[in-house]
Amino acid sequence: MKPCILATRQSPLALAQAHLVAGCFLERLALECVLQKFVTIGDRQAEWSLEKKGGKGLFTGELEQSLLAGNADIAVHSTKDLPGDMPAGLAIAGYLPRADPRDVLVLREGVAYPRTIATGSPRRRLQLQELFPAATFTELRGNVDTRLRKVAAGVADATVLAAAGLARLGIATWPGLVFRPLAMNEMTPAVGQGAIAVQCRAADVGKFTPALDQATARQINLERALQAALGAGCHTAFGALVEAETLHLYHELTGSHRIEITAAGLTNPRETARTVLGRLQLIPGPVR
Repeated sequence: MKPCILATRQSPLALAQAHLVAGCFLERLALECVLQKFVTIGDRQAEWSLEKKGGKGLFTGELEQSLLAGNADIAVHSTKDLPGDMPAGLAIAGYLPRADPRDVLVLREGVAYPRTIATGSPRRRLQLQELFPAATFTELRGNVDTRLRKVAAGVADATVLAAAGLARLGIATWPGLVFRPLAMNEMTPAVGQGAIAVQCRAADVGKFTPALDQATARQINLERALQAALGAGCHTAFGALVEAETLHLYHELTGSHRIEITAAGLTNPRETARTVLGRLQLIPGPVR
C-alpha cells in the first residue's frame, strides 16, 4: 500500500503530535505515514507579533498548500492553532481523542503574584487580567522549551502553556519553574484545545475519518461552529469547551462573566449561539 504523506511543522511538539497520528493510522488503518516537515512563516519570523501579522494562519499555510498541490495526503495541527476558515477544497477529517484541555500558568519559583506575564493571546490576556489586575503583558515567541528557558531566566515572571502540549513533550517539571494548572473558572481554554486535528483534501475525508475519534469531533464541531456564529476570530478574546453535557464559554463581550450552558441545545450550534447571545445581552457593563 502506498504510504500516507503527512505534512507537519518540525517543532518538537508538532513532531510529537505527527507521530501520534502516524501511530494511530498504522494501528487502525494499517497505513504507514511518511513525514513531510515544514518550517512555516510563523516559525521563521520569530520576531513578529502574531496578533498583528496574521495570527494562526502563519503556522498552517505551507502545510495546506502541500495538500492542495497533491504533495501531501494529510496535515497535522494543534486544533487550537487552526484558523476558523480554511482554503476551499480542504476539510478536517477528524481528531485524535482529546487530551487535557486546560491551560497551565508557568511561574518562576518564588513568584506568588506575577507582575509580567508573557503571552500574546487575547483570550489568555483578558482572563489573566481578572486573576492578576496589576500585571502587565508581553509577547514571548518560540517553541515550548524556548519559552520555559526564557521565563526561568527572568524574561518574565510567568507565561501560559497548554497542558496537553506539555504532556506530549513529557514535561512535568522544569528547573526554577512552578507549573500551576488553571481551573475552568479561572481560564476557559481555546476552541479545540487539547485535540490534534487531521486535515486533508475534502474528497479524501472518508479515507481517514474511521481512524479518528467521533466524540472529540462532536465536541469540537460545536465549539468551532459556535465560534463562527458569534463572529469570534483569532484576534477575539474567546474560549469555548464542550465537556460532557456542559459548554464553558468566555467571550470578550462578557467582561468578567463566564457562561455555562448545560444539556439542552448542545447538539445544535445555531440554537446554542442564540442562547449565548441572549445571555450576553443580560450581562451588565460596557462592550469591550
